[in-house]
Amino acid sequence: MPVPAADLSAARDYDIVRRVIEHISQNYRDQPSLDALADLVGLSPFHLQKLFTRWAGLSPKGFLQCVTLDHARRLLQGQDSILDISYDLGLSGPGRLHDLMVNAEAMSPGTYKSRGQGLTIYYGFHDSPFGIALAMATERGLSGLAFADADGEAEAFADMARRWPKADYVAAPDKTAPLVAQAFAKAAPDQPLRVVLIGTDFEVRVWEALLKIPMGTATSYSSIADSIGRPTAARAVGAAVGRNPISFVVPCHRVVGKSGGLTGYHWGLTRKRAILGWEAGHTAHK
Repeated sequence: MPVPAADLSAARDYDIVRRVIEHISQNYRDQPSLDALADLVGLSPFHLQKLFTRWAGLSPKGFLQCVTLDHARRLLQGQDSILDISYDLGLSGPGRLHDLMVNAEAMSPGTYKSRGQGLTIYYGFHDSPFGIALAMATERGLSGLAFADADGEAEAFADMARRWPKADYVAAPDKTAPLVAQAFAKAAPDQPLRVVLIGTDFEVRVWEALLKIPMGTATSYSSIADSIGRPTAARAVGAAVGRNPISFVVPCHRVVGKSGGLTGYHWGLTRKRAILGWEAGHTAHK
């Protein structure tokens, strides 16, 4: 019985996607480009991008990032340095490893000291896996992400606005919606999420250290203090972690007590448990 043409087309498409997935999985250290992958299967980059995304739910680059990050998580559990791990993964250095997930920059100290004067912050409320999310952003990127309980939107906004009381706040959910979607995306995005850290020099150093904690793992306040060269400042680190304005993305929920027990979380321990559980399930299916 002849095979329908549509089935032949589907089988051909699947074989192309299978070959690309296999090549990426075996050659992730080379970080193959879209052009190279397209040459491998005899398609234009445009058509491969369209076909792969339709079949796999993410772009070839997104899949490469997922494979790279999966290997990174395994390597980070060992004794190798971040630099060695980055090169082993075929990346140019530690900064590139970080860029796969978040591209962070610190606002000037003057902006923080002026309490946000002259700064325009856009905000919007959006659905999230962990309740209502309040997102705040500057033109440079995401600067705040908080959670609100039922009917608690006004309280959540007031809590965040107190951090930069002299800033101009503009309701613009259309500007913040893409950032929220990217923050909670299950697949690696084509571009890293841009975040803007607005705090003291010490706070920014702590928040940058938080960004280095891989999903599915946890660390202690004292370990973070050691990592930033302030081994006796665990208490101050705890205070900076508590003032983290970008929940979930800057993963303060991955910090636990020295004994391994859960400690306080600005948006509630129940939500902290939910986030850790969500991440554990997410990494288990990688």
